[in-house]
Amino acid sequence: MTQVATLSTRRMPTLRVGDVVEVLSAQEILATLDEKGELENLPFMPEMLRYCGRRMTVHRVAHKLCEIITGDGGLHWMNSAVHLTGARCDGESHGGCQTACSLYWKEAWLRRVSQQGHAAEERAAPSSKVGVDVSVLTRATRKEPFADGSERFSCQATEILRATSGRIHFWDLDQYVADLKTRNVGVLAVIRTILFRVFDIFQDHAKRFLPRWLLIKEGMHWGFVKGRAVGRTPILDLNLQVGELVRVRSKEEITRTLDSKRLNRGLGFEEEQARDCGKTARVGLRVDRCIDEKTGKLLKMKTPCIVLEGIVCRGVYHGNCPREYAPFWREIWLERVNADRNQVAADDHEP
Repeated sequence: MTQVATLSTRRMPTLRVGDVVEVLSAQEILATLDEKGELENLPFMPEMLRYCGRRMTVHRVAHKLCEIITGDGGLHWMNSAVHLTGARCDGESHGGCQTACSLYWKEAWLRRVSQQGHAAEERAAPSSKVGVDVSVLTRATRKEPFADGSERFSCQATEILRATSGRIHFWDLDQYVADLKTRNVGVLAVIRTILFRVFDIFQDHAKRFLPRWLLIKEGMHWGFVKGRAVGRTPILDLNLQVGELVRVRSKEEITRTLDSKRLNRGLGFEEEQARDCGKTARVGLRVDRCIDEKTGKLLKMKTPCIVLEGIVCRGVYHGNCPREYAPFWREIWLERVNADRNQVAADDHEP
């Protein structure tokens, strides 16, 4: 059962977006972990070791997150954690998972750097990983195998609910205060996400009590994504390769590839993704394996998906969640842009 959050279990973050921090050495971080390789139930993973000793910038403060494990998509509070710019999991110790999750960093694993470039506290130089026993981190990447003997993985994503301090309700003011104090978003973004949530609550109640002809957009949530495919959803193999330039098709085109549950061959398309329709981006990854957050099973995809560079979930329709996961795209939702790749690459570097 999810713990009910109270003010006594919540801690306001101390870091803010743009703060420069130094990741502690492996030895220092290991000293903060329990026998499971966790701090406050959040795992420190082997993929994070390469960042030890580096100075980095706080990209988002991770005081809240939306999750898919329970299926309700609700927001949950997390204490003293941030996302650092450019720090995403490469899945090396987790079966080559390609989800590219933004890593969570506890404030205890970081040291604030002053504007003069000095650490906020004096300390010895970071020790190298040589001679540091990180086997606890490696062991923690696996759980008891499945009944058929197949591997079962454990990572920050699979354990994320254990690391939270409980559910955040729409009317909880703490989340909005933290949004502003941390500089995650501005006032207008907070107002916008509140209005979207109010609209969605109205839509949910309208579907229960109003006749169909009185509903706004059939009672759909803001963003208005509805699957319109008849029969089995279509598929298209473009054989897109990393670095190719593509354009996201229009929402109308994409919804014609979705079933009534807004799925295309098991992969969902949501309102947040619809905000990126019409945008142009490069192919960042061809994804054919990822860890199921609910079970820890490494899924092998029959049809590879695409991750696009620079396109992430902004949480606009989900309470400004700072998690910024990288959405998966079916190739049928994309189209190649007919442009000279060398010319485009040169344009990308124009001042």
